[in-house]
Amino acid sequence: MSITHEHEGTLCPAAEPAPVHPPRTLAAAGDLLRALAAPVRIAIVLQLLDSPRCVHDLVDTLGVTQPLISQHLRVLKSAGVVEGERRGREVLYSLVDDHLAHIVVDAVAHVQEDA
Repeated sequence: MSITHEHEGTLCPAAEPAPVHPPRTLAAAGDLLRALAAPVRIAIVLQLLDSPRCVHDLVDTLGVTQPLISQHLRVLKSAGVVEGERRGREVLYSLVDDHLAHIVVDAVAHVQEDA
């Protein structure tokens, strides 16, 4: 059964309301999206989707200074996007899980569709 509502003189089909999430969940999702928002962090996530990397690998590949890469990795780590595993003197960074990377991949693909 489809119920319609009159709104500004037009009839539109009523839709089931979307689930309402707790404010804390929405705030955490916003924090995650902000952590992914910087272009360098997007590039890092795309690199880590391919394989785990050390800081110097990211510096060489992305052409960004080591302090800047380290700063962005700290943001991604604190947001739970990446994790680091010490290997001797280096730390090997990888994605915590691939579904976070799909947010970035989908955003990049969407932008490329318009290009």
